[in-house]
Amino acid sequence: MASSDHYQHRFISGDATPWPAGKVLCVGRNYAAHAAELNNSVPEAPLLFLKPSTAITAFDGELALAADLGIHHYETEMTVLIGKPLRRCSPEQARGAIAGLGVGLDLTLRALQDNLKARRHPWEQAKAFDGSCVLSAFAPSLPTTDIQNLAVRLWRNGELVQDGNTGQMLFPVVALLEKMSRYFTLLPGDVVMTGTPKGVGELHHGDTVRAELGTLVVAQASVAYL
Repeated sequence: MASSDHYQHRFISGDATPWPAGKVLCVGRNYAAHAAELNNSVPEAPLLFLKPSTAITAFDGELALAADLGIHHYETEMTVLIGKPLRRCSPEQARGAIAGLGVGLDLTLRALQDNLKARRHPWEQAKAFDGSCVLSAFAPSLPTTDIQNLAVRLWRNGELVQDGNTGQMLFPVVALLEKMSRYFTLLPGDVVMTGTPKGVGELHHGDTVRAELGTLVVAQASVAYL
C-alpha cells in the first residue's frame, strides 16, 4: 500500500544519500534452512528476481499494508546499498561499490506466490507489489566491516522469530554482486536484498516488529492493514 512517493534512502545519521531510490535486486533461497522450511530445493546458482523502486517503503513508524491483498509474510534480510555503477564487475569492484548496509523486510503474498508457482507462472505479483520492500536506514559500509559475519534478527511482538547470520548464506554478498552485474547493471541508489534466514511468517494487524543487523542497524515499526 505504501510506496516510494516520499521515500528517500538515508544513512543512520539521518542524512539523505546522494542517490534516488532505484531498483531492488533480490535473491531467493540464499539460506538452506529457509529453503527447507518452505519445502523448496536448495538452488545450485542464485535465484534472482527484481522489485521496482515503487515497492520501497521506510522501515519506520507505521507499516501500512493493503488489506485487500491478503496476509503479508515477513522475510528479514540484510540489505546492501549500491554507491557505484557495477557491470560485469570483479570482486574488488563489487566490494568497493557497497555504500551502506541495512536491514529490510521482503514482504511476500505467500498464498498468491504458491498459487502462481504451482501453475508455473511468474510470481512478481506476490513479491514486487507496492510496499513490498521495507528498508531501514543504512550504516555506512567500511572496508573493515565483515559483511559475512553479521546477525540478522527479527522480533515480532517481542518474540524472537528470526535469528540468522550472514555467514550462513549459500552465496556471499560479493559473489551475488558479481553474478547480478552479469545480467543487470547496478546503479547508485539500487539496493540488493541478500536472502532471509529461517523463521518467516505472517504479519497481522497490530503487530510490532523490530529488526537488527548486528550492532549496525536497528529498525522497528507497527503493522496496520488498511
